[in-house]
Order: sequence, then structure tokens, then C-alpha cells
Amino acid sequence: MTTPRLRLHQLEKRYGDVPVFSHVNLDVGAGEFVAIVGDSGVGKSTLLNCMAGLDQWDSGDVLVQGQSLSQLDERGLSLMRRAHIGFVFQAFHVLPHLDVAQNVALPLLLLGKDDPQRVSVMLEAVGLGGLGQRLPQQLSGGQLQRVAIARALIHRPAVLLADEPTGNLDPGTAHHIMTLLADQVRAHGSSLVLVTHSQAATLHAHRVLKLEADGLHSL
Repeated sequence: MTTPRLRLHQLEKRYGDVPVFSHVNLDVGAGEFVAIVGDSGVGKSTLLNCMAGLDQWDSGDVLVQGQSLSQLDERGLSLMRRAHIGFVFQAFHVLPHLDVAQNVALPLLLLGKDDPQRVSVMLEAVGLGGLGQRLPQQLSGGQLQRVAIARALIHRPAVLLADEPTGNLDPGTAHHIMTLLADQVRAHGSSLVLVTHSQAATLHAHRVLKLEADGLHSL
């Protein structure tokens, strides 16, 4: 039996005595694209952060590539994310003092795999060809979103996590980006989990799940 790239087992998150979600179970295999929807405030972004070890949970476990994240210290979590996880943040989190190409190249540099040609190809793929030397403050919100997406894809992660990756894009660009993410899954066998409010974005997914207080439910 093949080990899932990403596994959530009975995951529970609380804020004090207030439960956010509980009994969350999920297996995502190589080359699988899962979209998670749900009402505002139900904890979708929090769940995604738990999958990357960026947020703590109260019970259950998260496993990436068969490795329990609860068994890793902060350095171990950082190394896990660096090697195996790509994350598209809703708030971009680009570094203002680095130009576009440097922001996108950062995951490769942290892995000691500097590859300007790969960066150039990725910038073309997300529609930012020729903009590599620009600073983030010279870009629109939609362009910044594409920088964040290119950075998450550049090191071909085993697990790709995306929080509303098309929220700042026009419909045409959003469709292009969702196609790019789906192509990444097919080409490199990544496991993609997408959190979104966009029905159009879910059309690209193999499975659509709804997060509720008592867990994930198939739609």
C-alpha cells in the first residue's frame, strides 16, 4: 500500500475551550488535487497552516511523506517545509528587498540548488516573463499573487498547499493559474490541497471537501 504524501489523522484544533474543528481525517496521494471549501470562520486557513506545521493543533497528527510533524522540533519542521512543502499564502509574504526573480528563487537557494534557468521558465509560466528585476512594490496585487505561486512551485514540492491562490486575480488569469497548478500536480506528482471560496477553482480538483466543525465531508 502506497503511503499518502499527506495524511491528517483525527486532527483537532481549539482556541481555549472553543473547538475550531475536530475529527479531521484526510489522505492525499501523489498526483492528487483536493479542494477544501467551507463557511467563513470555520478554520480552513488554520487547517492549511496545520498541514504545513505553521500552526499547532490540540490532538491528532499530520504526516508529510510518512513523517509525523508532531515529532519534529522547530528546526525539523523548517527543514521539512524547505524540502517537501510549497505554500501559497493568501497575503503573499514576498520579501520587499528582493526582486521578483530573487523571491521566486529563494526556495532553491535554501536547498543549495541555484537554477536561474528554472526561475526564468517559471516566471514565464505564471505570466511574469520580463519582470524578474522588478521589486514587489512595483507590482500589482495580482502580479504579487503570481510571484507567490511561482515561489511555491519552483522547487517542485511533494506537497503543495494553496490558500485562496486566485483571490486577487481576474477570471482569465485565475483560470490560467489553476491550470498551471493542476499541470504541476500531473507533471511532478505533487499533492495539492487548495482552500478556496471560488467554485471555478474547485472545478480543477479531483475531490472537493467541505470543512465543518466535525470534520471534512465529501461534496
